[in-house]
Amino acid sequence: MIDTMVLEFIRQIQNPFFDFIMPIFTILGDKGFIWIILGVSLLFFRKSRIYGVAVLLSLLLTVILGEVIIKPLVHRARPFITHGFEILINGPTSYSFPSGHTASSFAVFGIFLFAIKKYRLTCFVLAFLIAFSRIYLGVHYFSDVVAGVVLGLLDAYIIYRFYLKNKIDERRHFYGE
Repeated sequence: MIDTMVLEFIRQIQNPFFDFIMPIFTILGDKGFIWIILGVSLLFFRKSRIYGVAVLLSLLLTVILGEVIIKPLVHRARPFITHGFEILINGPTSYSFPSGHTASSFAVFGIFLFAIKKYRLTCFVLAFLIAFSRIYLGVHYFSDVVAGVVLGLLDAYIIYRFYLKNKIDERRHFYGE
C-alpha cells in the first residue's frame, strides 16, 4: 500500500527540473560506477588504502547478496512494467527488489558512516539522491529502495566489523595513531 501511495505522490510532483536532474543521479549510480571509482581512487594513497578496500568489498558483497541471490528469489517486476507508464530512461531488464543502485550507494555510505567521518554527509546526500532518482524515474518501488538501504548498510557493517575495524586497530597500533 505504501508503495502505491509513494508512486502516486511521485507522479504528482513530476516537473521539468526533476525530469532533467534525476536521470543524471541514476546514471551516477549505474553499475556502482561512481562508487567503484571512489574505491579505486582511495587505493592510491597509503592512508586511505584500507578504506578503498572496504568500499570495494562492500560493493562486492552487495552485488552477491542483492543481484545474485535476492533479486532472482523475489522476482519482482518493476513499477513502470506493472503500472504501464512511460519512463525517462531506458528501462532496466532485471528484477526490481532490492534496488541495486540504492544498495551499492548505501554500502559505500555505510563505510563512510562507520569509519570515514569527514565526508559522510556528502556521501549520504549523493546516496540519497541516487536512491530517490530510482523511485522518481519509476524503476523501483519505495520498498525496493528501503530494502536497498538496509542491504547496503548491513553489507557495510559486515565489512566494517570483520575487516575494516581490525585494519584500523592494527594501523593505530603500528603507527601510534
